[in-house]
Amino acid sequence: MKLLIEDVGKDFAIPVLDRVSFGVEAGEFLCLLGPNGCGKTTLLRIVGGLEPATRGRVTLDGEPIVAGRPHQRRIGVVFQDAKLLPVRTVYENVAFVLRVLGAPRREITARVFDALRVVGLSSRAQAYPAQLSQGEAQRAALARAIVRKPPLLLADEPTGNLDDAMAAEIIDALKDIGAGGTTIVLATHQARLAAALRRRTLTLEGGRVVKDEG
Repeated sequence: MKLLIEDVGKDFAIPVLDRVSFGVEAGEFLCLLGPNGCGKTTLLRIVGGLEPATRGRVTLDGEPIVAGRPHQRRIGVVFQDAKLLPVRTVYENVAFVLRVLGAPRREITARVFDALRVVGLSSRAQAYPAQLSQGEAQRAALARAIVRKPPLLLADEPTGNLDDAMAAEIIDALKDIGAGGTTIVLATHQARLAAALRRRTLTLEGGRVVKDEG
């Protein structure tokens, strides 16, 4: 599913994004690299339909992405903070999305365990968030983001709070998801991580794309 970003700008008190344009091909794994405060999170929130752009447009297979529209169910999002519901198990956290959408119980069970298998967390299905390591919590959040099998996955600094070993687990899970055909945009401030991925990398500075490599 092709993603196209055209002349996107976003203003708060000052411009945060300025004429950002690039495309992401179906099935591509793109790394969005840049320092904290350069506009990465704002850009992903616009792409994910979580907030509107001030200027420009974003399309997914030619369909405009408009903030708050229900067709954003085609987009999965995972943030640096796992944001798991503390009183629900891992299984219940992942299943919650499908229950809101009215999926049948049998389908929910199969899809939840499939998502947990992809992120290597099947054995922790009945654990509560407080019983998880940071890496496990992030993998649970990743399972929740992919349980609807969205064709596009946005990952905003998913390894930012993790040590190297835990970060490697998340990256391996993302690679497996990408290998299944999901288009992935990963935002990170870690140049070493971007280099290790060996994927196409866009560098964002001061709200502008300054480099496109790979």
